[in-house]
Amino acid sequence: MLHLKDLVLVSSMKDLKEIPEGKILINTINAHSFNVAQKDDLFAEALVKGDYLIPDGASIIKACKLLKAKSQPKERIAGWDLFTFEMQRLEKNSQKRRMNTPKLKVMFMGSSEKVLSLIREKVAKDYPNLGVITYSPPYKSEFSDEDNASIIKAINEANPDLLWIGMTAPKQEKWTYFHWNELNIHCHVGTIGAVFDFYAGTAQRAPQWWQEHSLEWLYRLIKEPKRMWRRYIIGNPLFLWNILKEKVS
Repeated sequence: MLHLKDLVLVSSMKDLKEIPEGKILINTINAHSFNVAQKDDLFAEALVKGDYLIPDGASIIKACKLLKAKSQPKERIAGWDLFTFEMQRLEKNSQKRRMNTPKLKVMFMGSSEKVLSLIREKVAKDYPNLGVITYSPPYKSEFSDEDNASIIKAINEANPDLLWIGMTAPKQEKWTYFHWNELNIHCHVGTIGAVFDFYAGTAQRAPQWWQEHSLEWLYRLIKEPKRMWRRYIIGNPLFLWNILKEKVS
């Protein structure tokens, strides 16, 4: 079981600059993933034992204050914020390289070939100094040993300078954590789920006003009620209940 008051969370966007280079696993946590982790021990372990954990939700920030938690994050850092920060940093580093030097590479592992194709097109425009590699895994709830071997081989052969994993929570976090030691890479790795669709344009992120007023969840519920109702209509009260239980324990 995950206890929010014991987690070490990144405090602010400014702190992202302090993350060192090298093989680093960066996960995010929000109300939904916190709820799931209460009943999924492997997922809870994956979140706790990653290198950095990002507070992706105003509810997490408020709950940390209520619980007087070890970490008191100053601001929400969405998966989109992490994505933008890391992509811009890699773009600048690649731009500084000498002529005739290969571009630094970003790899997207997850999602459909349709989404990945759109991502490749957009990265080429937004980040012209980056090389792009993509891999679409089989669409199934659980990968076979052969599937896993193929994914790991593709990542290791690509040897990217930045790796994004997008298979939705908790699958992406558990997969990355379970196979971490098999990944012979040297870069930051972020598990960012819906950001693949946001960046590709196949899903629309909430406008700025909704984000600033902590209503991005409501916007997603309105846009995709059939897919999101359980996460928010049931999940939000469940999160409150889980936090209250933790407070009195």
